[in-house]
Amino acid sequence: MSEITQDSTPISLSARKPIFLVGMMGAGKTTIGKALARTLGRDFLDLDHEIVGRCGVSIPVIFDIEGEEGFRKRETLVLDEVARLEGIVLATGGGAVLREENRAVLKQYGLVIYLKASADELYRRVAKDKNRPLLATPNPKARIVELLAQREVLYESVANLTIETGSGSIVSVVRKIHNLLQKSGINHEYR
Repeated sequence: MSEITQDSTPISLSARKPIFLVGMMGAGKTTIGKALARTLGRDFLDLDHEIVGRCGVSIPVIFDIEGEEGFRKRETLVLDEVARLEGIVLATGGGAVLREENRAVLKQYGLVIYLKASADELYRRVAKDKNRPLLATPNPKARIVELLAQREVLYESVANLTIETGSGSIVSVVRKIHNLLQKSGINHEYR
């Protein structure tokens, strides 16, 4: 059974404020984000795809040329731009929460949903994905455990809502998010 929690921060957003999905690589941000956007009648954006579109090269190439720090700078610039768009569901990159200015942008401009999954589940989902520069190590599972330990508190610090994505279908997770929005009395604000 998926778990949904809500922090104690009151949720007060205007009708077209963005919904941001945060969480580790493999948590389902893109897949769930697309389905959630369809359900809510919103546009879907993926922050990593926006970065690639602006740079014209893949994320691994950006990492090779500029390193993680160069990528993070680009990520911050693009996030600051797209976070101001109305009526979107945005899947952020797994490391977008690392920079304080990114966390501030997420909290300021929209509703943040943390998609949470265990390290084992994350590894199962991304183990064969060669497009993950942070996992290009001899022990990618240990790297996932390390990254999750570093980032989980940051995801939790920005999240208005948290949902466990380790079990259940995409449809059931989206339904649970939608139901939570309805129960919170904020569903009408996301149409």
